[in-house]
Amino acid sequence: MSAVREIGDAVSAAHLFTYLVPETAEAAAGLGVTDRGPAYLAFRSAALGAVPWQVVLAAFYNFSPRAVRAMEGVWDAAPPGRWQAARFSAAGRAMRRVGVRLTAGHLAEARSLIDPVVAGADFAGKVLAAANASVALPADPLVALWQQITVAREWRGDAHLVVLADHGLGPCDCLVLHTAAGGLPVPVARATRRWDDREWAAATARLAARGWLDRDGVLTGSGRAARERIEAETDEHCAALWSPIGTTGARRLATLLAPITDAFTAAGTFRGISPA
Repeated sequence: MSAVREIGDAVSAAHLFTYLVPETAEAAAGLGVTDRGPAYLAFRSAALGAVPWQVVLAAFYNFSPRAVRAMEGVWDAAPPGRWQAARFSAAGRAMRRVGVRLTAGHLAEARSLIDPVVAGADFAGKVLAAANASVALPADPLVALWQQITVAREWRGDAHLVVLADHGLGPCDCLVLHTAAGGLPVPVARATRRWDDREWAAATARLAARGWLDRDGVLTGSGRAARERIEAETDEHCAALWSPIGTTGARRLATLLAPITDAFTAAGTFRGISPA
């Protein structure tokens, strides 16, 4: 595995827990939103400011319009700044509940690696990454590291959307391909992204016409190769992001972030989204 893929996987895994832990749901309820979908969208898009749902839809890509439109009213419940603060608080509480083991020395080393990456990043076309980079880091050292991880995770995600579009994979198509490759259980994808049966079937048919799925919706060899090309091209886009610390620094940072993922894995946080 290349260093760019390794660190990309590491930052994605270390960021992911925030959408699954009870602390996040509790924080959203404290702001007056108990529906998990709108709460997810509000927390993740809070760095953008009080933008309309259509802007969030454009940035998130694989969600259906009906899923994102459901967030209307979240900025009336609480302004984005309160959502961001609540997100930080929930992340910190969750990491301490599961016992993330990062010493002060490891935190400082991780920051010495990721800070120059964020500082040197080119944010042209990287909407969610740029928005998160504009957020003031919290005083809590563990949560501050997590926010820098979030910038890097969103940067790769923003780059990935460019590659998906270049390959002619629309929002529902890329999600169907992702589930067929085992990236996310279909029930989770359907419940959270809210593509209806007709839309899902049409996307499946388009992928089958390209030879990427068989008639039963199962990933073919061509589909697997196509998906790997997309990931490899995303890695190529991301190589410049990690150039300030090089291969050695990227791999060391991946090692330093592993305790975050390990702690939440041990706590069973990811069990519900693991493919069957």
